[in-house]
Amino acid sequence: MSSKPSPAAVLAPPPYRVLSGSALKVLALFAMLVDHTTKRILVAYPAFTRPLYTLGQTQVSWAVLFESFGRIAFPIFCFLLVEGFVYTRNRVRYGCSLACFAFLSEIAFDLSRSLTPFDPTYQNVFFTLLIGYAGLCAYEYLRDDAVLRVVVVLGLALVSMGLLCDYGPRGYAMVLMLYFLRDHALAKTALGSCITTSTWRAGLAFIPINLYNGARGFIRGPVLKYACYAFYPVHLLVLWQLRLALGL
Repeated sequence: MSSKPSPAAVLAPPPYRVLSGSALKVLALFAMLVDHTTKRILVAYPAFTRPLYTLGQTQVSWAVLFESFGRIAFPIFCFLLVEGFVYTRNRVRYGCSLACFAFLSEIAFDLSRSLTPFDPTYQNVFFTLLIGYAGLCAYEYLRDDAVLRVVVVLGLALVSMGLLCDYGPRGYAMVLMLYFLRDHALAKTALGSCITTSTWRAGLAFIPINLYNGARGFIRGPVLKYACYAFYPVHLLVLWQLRLALGL
């Protein structure tokens, strides 16, 4: 790239932009861990599913609260994916990393979710991010052929649906929306919350996203970078073992 890109637009005034990309990533990883632990382990125990209070027509339990927090992970990962696409010096290597971890994580995902190493009914979220990344690449590199650009970008939405990826075409749309509206903080916050309507709590992710300061943060170098990638399959394998040990 000929010039350094500017950070994504956010709603918070400059003094309140306190979260770096690394801080957002750690927050998303922790939220994901809480979400998966709740779904795989905690919901099996009545203490976590017993209603604490009623909000409208919803009975709120610890499980609901934990899952609500966990829902913020995916939009943050999508946001960071777009920032990575904009800033990376090697888009091919970035895409290959996503592809490798998508395939490496699938067995761990299936084991933790359905206790089998191969479950074709649902694919892990890395595939959603990978297809979203492919959509961004297609949109940029096919700029001279408008028809092919539209065909490929829309075709990838069908791929996400056909592969039964986590979040499916809705997740793919989230990635593209965050890219197209990268410089329009209010629009992407409003539309992003609408995209997550079926899991509306994910819209809460735009609170920390709008505190982003554009800095890379403390996660630097290949060791920490790939450790964050590896956290996904590793924590799923740990949850799988816990389910076996607890007989869940």
